[in-house]
Amino acid sequence: MIIPNEYVSTAEDVADQVVRKGKNILPTVARLCLISTFLEDGLRMWFQWSEQREYMDMSWGCGTILATLFVIINLIGQLGGCVMVICRYQVSIACGTLFFIVVLQTVAYSILWDLQFLFRNLALIGALLLVLAESRVEGRSLFAGVPTMGDNKPKNYLQLTGRILLAFMFITLIRFELSFMQIIQDILGSALMVLVTVGYKTKLSALILVLLLTLLNFYHNAWWNIPAYKPLRDFLKYDFFQTLSVIGGLLMIVYLGPGGVSMDEHKKRW
Repeated sequence: MIIPNEYVSTAEDVADQVVRKGKNILPTVARLCLISTFLEDGLRMWFQWSEQREYMDMSWGCGTILATLFVIINLIGQLGGCVMVICRYQVSIACGTLFFIVVLQTVAYSILWDLQFLFRNLALIGALLLVLAESRVEGRSLFAGVPTMGDNKPKNYLQLTGRILLAFMFITLIRFELSFMQIIQDILGSALMVLVTVGYKTKLSALILVLLLTLLNFYHNAWWNIPAYKPLRDFLKYDFFQTLSVIGGLLMIVYLGPGGVSMDEHKKRW
């Protein structure tokens, strides 16, 4: 079924109005969502210090000293990086630190061999790249909070790479189930993610994905309904905050737009 152009144009106008009205708070909300998984994990390192240290020691047999060092690096790196991102202080260093934490955890927790967790970490890296792109926009802006319109190749490639990596989140959400709602979810989510990746109708597609992913996140990952003693609570909590971080990346796309390397930008030039 082909959606009439007037409906698409109306929807794009609504998306533009949302961006204009929320331009003062949208970057902050996006940042808060994005750092949520790092903040939650950093606090978990603090409150579950002994458990995390013992887990690393048992998993790798690395001894108490190295296990303790691993927990300290995760604690300081994640909480420090979160504070720097929120305060917009040395964002490049903050994103580099959080990127290092993602890579470190990918190796330490053997995520490299689990495609679902690996893809979600790649999506998380994509979200970090979009924060880095936004900091470059602000750094080159003539007025605070107003993106520059000139060419900025590093920023454009950061946005492109960030959009591509965010797509990995939706690969993990695809389920080959013969149910009407699941088929609709798979088709709609995949189509919207392709549009975001290539940069076509980008703000509208990203905004719809934010709404869709938020609903799915609260529905499937309602960890607060699970008793604290059940391991499922921790798994759902992990998924919830990682998904929230990807939502933050999508909000960055809504705020920034697709960047120079996109079909939307190509259309403007022609």
